[in-house]
Amino acid sequence: MPLALWALTLSAFAIGTTEFVIVGLIPTIAESLQVSVPSAGLLVSLYALGVAIGAPVLTALTNRVPRKALLLGLMALFTVGNLIAWLSPGYTALMGARILTGLAHGVFFSIGSTIATGLVSKEKAASAIALMFSGLTVALVTGVPLGTFIGQTLGWQTTFLAVSMLGVMAFIGSLVLVPDTIATPAATSLLGQMAVLKKPRLLLVYAMTALGYGGSFIAFTYLAPMLQEVTGFSASSVSLIMLVYGVSVAAGNIWGGRLADRKGPVRALQIVFALLAAVLFVFSFTASHPWLAVATVLAWGAVAFGNVPGLQVYVVQQAEHHAPHAIDVASGLNIAAFNLGIAGGAWAGGLIVEHLGLLATPWLGAIVVLGSLGLTTLAGRLDRRSGIVLTRTHAAAAGMH
Repeated sequence: MPLALWALTLSAFAIGTTEFVIVGLIPTIAESLQVSVPSAGLLVSLYALGVAIGAPVLTALTNRVPRKALLLGLMALFTVGNLIAWLSPGYTALMGARILTGLAHGVFFSIGSTIATGLVSKEKAASAIALMFSGLTVALVTGVPLGTFIGQTLGWQTTFLAVSMLGVMAFIGSLVLVPDTIATPAATSLLGQMAVLKKPRLLLVYAMTALGYGGSFIAFTYLAPMLQEVTGFSASSVSLIMLVYGVSVAAGNIWGGRLADRKGPVRALQIVFALLAAVLFVFSFTASHPWLAVATVLAWGAVAFGNVPGLQVYVVQQAEHHAPHAIDVASGLNIAAFNLGIAGGAWAGGLIVEHLGLLATPWLGAIVVLGSLGLTTLAGRLDRRSGIVLTRTHAAAAGMH
């Protein structure tokens, strides 16, 4: 694999760290800025909203910009966003910084796959994409717990300074290593992208994605406050638990890909969503018992992101049947659906915490995930009714969002 691909992987690592590290820092930020825990949780929603808008809208608006120049611009925007977060005097400035960084994230992953495949021969394309997306998985295993620890020890602002340094390194790596010859793909207008949203079967997949992720994030956004206030762990212990969660996610992502390869995306998604709903229900009862809570979080990590490969493969397969000229657009809109789910889940979780308390988030999240399971079952029936036979493609390479 060329060195330029590692520069993309480092960029993905930095972006993944800044996206998810906020979850471990919510109690710290709430206390520091003197805002409520649900208000701090809104920072997760705003970032995800930035990603959801950035992916389709800004990708369409920048589709004539040379790829390397766009990549460097995005990493510069990402770095500036994190520097603003570091220097934020208050909650409003931090909100603005999160939206700005989310916009960069959305476009990066929209163009990242194109750049990655442009760096290698055709037969290595899937491996190149998988390597780039592995930066996100590694971020969950190392970047998020380390960033949480730094934020709890040296102040949450220091975490954003550290991530901005990663952004500088990724910028320099891309500047030096990524060639100027990466082809700019054919332009797709925003109206052309929106045409995909007229396809009911693709809308069904986007709803599966948004509900499946949203249900999990109703509870996951408030995991750190739950572990501290309900389970009784210290702030320093939370960063260790986030490490355990990250390792479990990495294993679960691989398992989810293999499951989708073996059983096909619909059956794999049914299994993953059923397990995710079960784990969330169980956490409602185990959250107040330290060791049982850790065991449940470990199980949660194994299934929380196991749906990503199946969902990404399934949306591509549906696009091949219903929007064959807009497969990349359909896939990109699924990234937006993931982040709409995160935004909606974090927002709904905040309302639940405010009115029903922290312990209501897991079981209500489970009910939302069951909605996604129902939609997945419906999608499978519609496939059989229309005679569509979906192949079991390489789901493991689909990566995270």
